[in-house]
Amino acid sequence: MSIAEVASTPDDLLTMPDGDNYEFVDGQLVERKMSMESSWIAGEVFYRVSQHIRAGNLGWVFPEGTSFQCFPDDPTRVRRPDTSFVKLRRLPDGPAERGHGRVAPDLVVEVVSPNDLFQEVDEKVDEWLTAGVELIWVINPRARTVTVIRRDADAHKLAERDELRGDPVLPGFHCSVTELFPPRNAAVKE
Repeated sequence: MSIAEVASTPDDLLTMPDGDNYEFVDGQLVERKMSMESSWIAGEVFYRVSQHIRAGNLGWVFPEGTSFQCFPDDPTRVRRPDTSFVKLRRLPDGPAERGHGRVAPDLVVEVVSPNDLFQEVDEKVDEWLTAGVELIWVINPRARTVTVIRRDADAHKLAERDELRGDPVLPGFHCSVTELFPPRNAAVKE
C-alpha cells in the first residue's frame, strides 16, 4: 500500500509515517518539494524572525513543516509553510499541543524549491491570502529575490541589495535580502 492510499483525512497526516512531508489539498496528499538549499533558507528566515519576536515577546514563530488547517473555502486543506508567524494576541495561550494550527498565520514564508511550479506557488499564495494572512514572503533562491505580498497592497519584488521589512506584522523587523541566501562563494570545508 502506498503512502498516498493511507491518508484520507487531514488527521491521518498526524499519525502516518512521513506525514510531515505532505500537505492535504483537495482530498489528496501532495508531497512537499524541498531542497537542501530551500530548507537552509527557511531555517535562516526562522532564526532571524525568532530572534526578533523573542526580544519583543511579539508572538509565535514556527519552522518549516508546521501544519495549518485554516482555509475557509476548504476546511480539510492542510498546508505547511516554510516559516510562519502568529501574533501573540491571536494565540495568547501558545500553540496547540496537538493537531494542525487552526488560526491563519499573520506571516507566511514560502521558499521556492527547484521542483516547484510557479503556478503551484501562486495557488498557495492565493490560498493564504483567502485564509486571512496579512504578509507573505515568497523567496526565490535561483533569482535571489523576495516577493513581498501584503493583503492590502500590490506585491513588490526585492533584490539582494534591498532591505526586507516586516511592518506592520513584525514591527521593527528588517534584514538585508542578501543575508537570507548562502554566500555566492560558499565553499565546502573539510
